Amino acid sequence: MKDIFWLIQNTLSVTFRKKQNIILYLCLPLLAIVVSLLVYSGDQTNILHVGIVNNDKNEITSDTITFLKELENVEISMIAEEEVQDTITSGELDSVITFDEGFSESVLKGNPDHIQLTSIKGAAITGYVKSYLHQYIDNIATISFVADGNQEVFEEMYNNFQQTDFKLSTHSIEDTSKSRNMTNQAIGFLIMIMLMSAANLAEIILLDKQNRTYFRLLSTPINARKYLFSNVMVNMIVMTIQVFITLTIMKSILHAGTNMSFWEATIVMLLFSLVSVGLSLVIISFSNSRGSASALQNLIITPTVMLSGCFWPIEVMPKTLQKIANFFPQRWTLDTLSKLQEGSSLGDLSLNLIILFTFAAAFFLIAVYRFSRNNTTQNFV
Repeated sequence: MKDIFWLIQNTLSVTFRKKQNIILYLCLPLLAIVVSLLVYSGDQTNILHVGIVNNDKNEITSDTITFLKELENVEISMIAEEEVQDTITSGELDSVITFDEGFSESVLKGNPDHIQLTSIKGAAITGYVKSYLHQYIDNIATISFVADGNQEVFEEMYNNFQQTDFKLSTHSIEDTSKSRNMTNQAIGFLIMIMLMSAANLAEIILLDKQNRTYFRLLSTPINARKYLFSNVMVNMIVMTIQVFITLTIMKSILHAGTNMSFWEATIVMLLFSLVSVGLSLVIISFSNSRGSASALQNLIITPTVMLSGCFWPIEVMPKTLQKIANFFPQRWTLDTLSKLQEGSSLGDLSLNLIILFTFAAAFFLIAVYRFSRNNTTQNFV
């Protein structure tokens, strides 16, 4: 045990003697949080600026304009007809609604016309106002149809429509989707960083073999198992620090991921740390040099991280790719954390945890088998 502690201390000392490694292993996880903040920062509520040209001085037209002014996130400006082109092209207004003379009369006849909506920003901008406006006008046209030309009946029904006696009460609830998306994005980048950190730390094994340090150590009471176990422990120490740094800042400072327990999230990420270490050892066991290890690392880590939904929501990917993602541990890690944010407990997610543990066990078994079969030294001479 003393030999293992010495190996761990020596490896950590040599690794973090270089300032670039401090940045790589300890500061880089903060980049995940910064990127997530940049992606999801800013107010997502947009104010739609709409201009109104009223060429039909009538009660129905005035009431329609009043209705538009009461819409949420819509700012109405009354403008002259000659200002339409300049305000639209300059971007001062998102759209302009023009009520031409005869609009009210066409509504009363049940065939709404003499209204124009001008915009250069497409349906994504105008759709909100357009849907409400059409619904309002259709309601008035329906009242006119039911009145069947009787002006007194129409006015009575129209006044009742404008002065409804029922009340609608609304209650605002907190929108947690932005926080959840930012958490998933930060964790996704952290997963990639953990995988790359584990692979880089595992490459120390190849480096020690190449410079013959490994074989000099084996001439002492230290054996291969102790050496390999110390590398695993160094990996776990570094990734535990990465997990604690990221989750602490997210929870305490940014208040992201507040719907899940800090310790439950930590347990899931530490379990994924085992997966990362196991995978890194598999990569090293199949590599004859640091160059081949780096190539395998890029070939395995980057595509699987992308397919697992670490950079974007997995829902935007085709169904086939979503099914393929179920074969990667990154997908199960993100799925577990997402369900924790939705209110599930670790007890409810035992299957996810078992699958992650199975991934870790499988990787370690493959690595141990490969190391036991690869005892030759000529590849590192």
